[in-house]
Amino acid sequence: MIIVTGAAGFIASNLISRLNQMGYNDVVAVDDFSRADKEGNLLGKRLSAQHGRVHRDGFGPWLDAHQRQVQLVFHLGARTDTTEFDKAVFDRLNLHYSQMVWQKCAQYAIPLIYASSAATYGMGEHGFDDDHESPFRLRPLNPYGESKNDFDQWALRQEGQPPYWAGIKFFNVFGPNEFHKGRMASVVFHAFRQIRETGQMRLFRSHHPDYADGQQLRDFIYVKDAVDVLVHLMETRRASGLYNLGTGQARSFLDLAHATFDAMRLPRVVSFIDTPADIRGKYQYYTQANVRKLREAGYAKDFTPLEQAVEQYVRQYLASGSHA
Repeated sequence: MIIVTGAAGFIASNLISRLNQMGYNDVVAVDDFSRADKEGNLLGKRLSAQHGRVHRDGFGPWLDAHQRQVQLVFHLGARTDTTEFDKAVFDRLNLHYSQMVWQKCAQYAIPLIYASSAATYGMGEHGFDDDHESPFRLRPLNPYGESKNDFDQWALRQEGQPPYWAGIKFFNVFGPNEFHKGRMASVVFHAFRQIRETGQMRLFRSHHPDYADGQQLRDFIYVKDAVDVLVHLMETRRASGLYNLGTGQARSFLDLAHATFDAMRLPRVVSFIDTPADIRGKYQYYTQANVRKLREAGYAKDFTPLEQAVEQYVRQYLASGSHA
């Protein structure tokens, strides 16, 4: 069996689709399954006939009972809201829960691939390198990023480890199955809805002298590419450690907006609004993954070009309201 936590979420549900396509049908979905707006993400997925869904609160005892049948755990479940500032929520769901998963995978010798985040890099003042010294000098901008970095630090200190582990620092992932994410959905998702409703797209104005309006830069990666990497790490397991997961090429928000207009076959109409004062001081103007370690781990496939990925996402999924 392969375990996927956060199974009803964005990246995890895309991963289950890929596993099913590869012939893995003995997949156990772990989540709290309490949100009706996420059910579409699991519609049509082939899960373990015997176990299927396991509530996240019972996952620890379940793993104790069934550990001999488990081949690998993808721990992708987390609280991901960067606007949430209750540290206790992140300590419980992102730090302590992840520690429990790690400890059981170490105890039972189960390989573990878990979700970290590029939010650990903060403003990027220490660069975007996934070496094992950087987590101890990074300064994340919010409790979400802190919780992910806290776990990375904790994992790196552990003597008891799973036989293989990888902590994946996801950059700006976009693609199908993010209907439920609200404010946390990708810029492509919001751009599509705004353009469809108003015929135009509003982007945040730059408040940094080195960046023109719309030229704030992010490393945007299509979720299908992210899943390709997760599968590669599952199959190869070359070297345990932290891995950046981005394309290695920063692109502007204006590029993203233009690609969305083009995919919708509509004229480009972009205007700018002030970045809200409450986030202006913690706004990232540049992120770009250093993917050298990922390439050294044998991942050689090209990432989908931004315009091609946006075209597919808009026309195959957003326009029809379809899930992957």
